Amino acid sequence: MVVDLTLYLKQLHWSGAAIGGVTSAAGLVGAALILGVGVLSDRIGRRPFLLIYEMMTLVAAIAACFTVKGFVLVLAIVLAGFGRGQSGAAGPFSPAEQAWLARHVNQSSRGPVFSLNNAVGFVGMAIGSMIGGVPDIIQSASPIARYRPVFAMVAVISLFCTFLLLRLREDGTATEASTAPARVGEAPALSAKVDERPAAARVRDTSIPKDSGAPEAQQDRQIRARENVAMLKLASVNVLNGLAVGLTGPLIAYWFSVRYHVGTAAIGTTLAIGFLMTGATSLFNGWLAGRMGMVRSVTWMRVIGSSLMLALPFMPNFAAASVLYVVRGAINRGTQGNRSALSASLTRDSRRGLATSVNALSMRLPSSIGPTISGYLFDAGWLNLPLVLTAVLQLANAALYQWIFGSYDGRSSRAKGEAH
Repeated sequence: MVVDLTLYLKQLHWSGAAIGGVTSAAGLVGAALILGVGVLSDRIGRRPFLLIYEMMTLVAAIAACFTVKGFVLVLAIVLAGFGRGQSGAAGPFSPAEQAWLARHVNQSSRGPVFSLNNAVGFVGMAIGSMIGGVPDIIQSASPIARYRPVFAMVAVISLFCTFLLLRLREDGTATEASTAPARVGEAPALSAKVDERPAAARVRDTSIPKDSGAPEAQQDRQIRARENVAMLKLASVNVLNGLAVGLTGPLIAYWFSVRYHVGTAAIGTTLAIGFLMTGATSLFNGWLAGRMGMVRSVTWMRVIGSSLMLALPFMPNFAAASVLYVVRGAINRGTQGNRSALSASLTRDSRRGLATSVNALSMRLPSSIGPTISGYLFDAGWLNLPLVLTAVLQLANAALYQWIFGSYDGRSSRAKGEAH
């Protein structure tokens, strides 16, 4: 869908502003879902929300196979998030996925494990991008006939994912227990033992009234306050990155098409190579996190990737632009696993769904604005400006990320040593 959605709408004679507008609407709806999913998944479990996501995607893909009606496509884009590029994750339902994964991984191992999960998602996106070139080889004058096999494939994949999720069991056993950071930017202490079961599985301790002055209640309030500050800090940093991603991510296929006059096969191949390389760099970033720290590895990769993005608009032809985009995308997106690991480590398990939701929401809301801005700029002939703005915003984000969370790496190393 990253390859084909915007190009399909372009074939249906949608304007750049219309494409950007509906993509922004999808981001806003996703943002509204994110917070609810995170909070509710802490209470009733994570699997139900991933099942809902797959069913929504399945229905949207089937509907898009049979009609070009505007309202049907808008619903498919807005509800299922088609074309936004979820990096192989479950869109607005990814907080449930990340919280479920973090539950079974020790804090000290989350960087490599989340990076592996990120790599697997991007390998899937590489395969999907190659499939996205199918419309170019179908001889038909009808856009829906050319793009129908792609929507059908999405439906089949969602059905398969639903089957896999139904076979998974979500239990109430966590592999580790961790308190909140002592200060913003510090890793959780691993020595404190807390109840890590979901709220629905915990037995309420009525021996300590909520508002009592008991040490346990007072300690819980202090931990919550530190968690809240940590989540707020991360959300504030994410705003810049979210806006930067929204300016180019959902419309990059459209930009390649207009800038260099290429079709789905060429764009799909480029994105596929980029996503495949992202899988490799994600694994490398997981290894790098163990050597230089999660935060520092994210910062340096982001600086390099943003610098390459700054040069992308000035490439003279599609071949040069493709090479630069592939390298830049792999470096930049490969940090996603470590960034997710950090957000999942800022709170205890009982609030982890909330933490991952706040992290995702702070990205999704500003990114929702981006496509509308870019769509209008494209229509006005300012093709390169959104890419330049993306590079500048992500460089600023890297500086803030290191400044606020840089101390996390040192404390995380000490905590890992104590755990061993």
